Amino acid sequence: MTRRSFIALAGAGGLAACARKPSAPPTRAAPPPAPVYPPLPAFYGPITTEPWPIPGLPDGIIAPRLWRQEVINPFPERARGTIVIDPDAALLHFVQGPDTAMRYGVSVGAAGFAWEGAARLQFCREWPRWKVPATMIARQPKLEPYSVANGGMDPGPDNPMGARALYLFQNGKDTLYRVHGSASPQELGKAVSSGCIRMLNHDVIDLHKRAVHGSSVIVLPSAKPIKTDREAA
Repeated sequence: MTRRSFIALAGAGGLAACARKPSAPPTRAAPPPAPVYPPLPAFYGPITTEPWPIPGLPDGIIAPRLWRQEVINPFPERARGTIVIDPDAALLHFVQGPDTAMRYGVSVGAAGFAWEGAARLQFCREWPRWKVPATMIARQPKLEPYSVANGGMDPGPDNPMGARALYLFQNGKDTLYRVHGSASPQELGKAVSSGCIRMLNHDVIDLHKRAVHGSSVIVLPSAKPIKTDREAA
């Protein structure tokens, strides 16, 4: 090898040493595995005694904490029949007595639509009509056919009110907020509605059987901001 060749090779080697090595593509963390929940209790099976059959719920998609269950009453100072809704926990408690309450998972009001305070359970309806308030029609004009003036939407499996509805009043006036059915299992525990409290049809039927006319319905204030990526009725 000549001296000139050696110098040329050395220079090339220096340039190669200074060159930036191609970086490896960034690695993405694998998403956490979906939780696996135990099979649902039998009372979430098909209901065939209603005017419209209610299908059973699929196993594995509802967290056990959102199942209907009797629990120690966290509101022992409340009278029997009181309904207390905690929007942050997405839980509704029906006070059975000083010691026990029935607890249900719910979906609650989305940001900008959440409601809190105390109301009176004025009345309940089985398979109610959905009469869309004017404020909602202003946001969603396509709902005009189901306005109060047009008589609302017929009851049935496609009606957003579901199998039962509990109507909340304050000082003798309709608040336009309801506790009602039609929630999907995927909605439980989330903030997705325009203020109303949604329950599984299975659960709202059970609550309707227990409900006490004229009792208090209390929606606790939320201590955290509620985020949602969609608005639902």
